[in-house]
Order: sequence, then C-alpha cells, then structure tokens
Amino acid sequence: MTEWINEYYFWIKWIHYLAFVSWMAGLFYLPRLFVYHTEHKENKGFVEVVKIQERKLYFAIQNPAMIATLITGSLMLHAHKEILMTGTAYMHIKLTCVTLLILFHIHNYFCLRSLSKDIYTKNGTYFRIYNEFPTIMFIIIALMMVVRPF
Repeated sequence: MTEWINEYYFWIKWIHYLAFVSWMAGLFYLPRLFVYHTEHKENKGFVEVVKIQERKLYFAIQNPAMIATLITGSLMLHAHKEILMTGTAYMHIKLTCVTLLILFHIHNYFCLRSLSKDIYTKNGTYFRIYNEFPTIMFIIIALMMVVRPF
C-alpha cells in the first residue's frame, strides 16, 4: 500500500489541501450562521432559511471535507511514518490541533441540533467568540506546516 501512496503522493496531498480548505471554510462559516440564527430568532422566515443553510453546510460540505481530510492525511502519514518518530514536535502539534478541530466539528453538530429544534441557550455573543477557535487552530496548523518551528 505504501508504494501506491508514494506513487500518487502529490495527488493525495492536493486532495488533502482542497479538503482541508473546504472543511475550514465550513468551520469558519457555520458559527457565523449560528450568530445570525440566534440574533434574528424573532424573524421566523429568516431563521428557517438559516436552518437550511446550517444543515446543508454541515452535512453536505463540512462532513465530507473532514472525512476526506482525515483519510488523505492518514494516507500521507502512513507513507511517511518517520515524521512521527523523528522527535520533531511540529507534526504532533498539528495533529493535536486537528484533534481539537474534530471535537469542535462534533460540537457544531450539537449546536446545530439544538438550534434546529429551537432549544438553544447560547446567544450571538457566545457564537461570535466561539467562531474564533477554528481561526486560532488554522493559524497554528499553517505555522507548523510551513515554518516548522519545532
């Protein structure tokens, strides 16, 4: 299998980058939709449209992009296991951030579910702050992968 991965490594890496960017776009935008949802809850027509957008973004874009990111990333790690063994911390930091993004992604589902049932307890301010988390993770991941400071 490693030979196959190495033969198509740059294609796998390309798909990984595309999937990661798509996943991040969803992680950036879904909490923003949560802000609109909570701040305009009295406008039922608007909220119904936002609910559709939230559901489509999560299930049609974020989930497939996350799965593609994890599969392609796992394939690349499988082909280059030495990255995890060399003592360099950058990949461990990156993988920690990815794990936190997965947890954030899962938490988005629970927020989406409560908002879709109109049983949410958080307000727009909460979701504005919540929206900053994926940005911080993205900055750290980009730093680890481009600069590799550790």
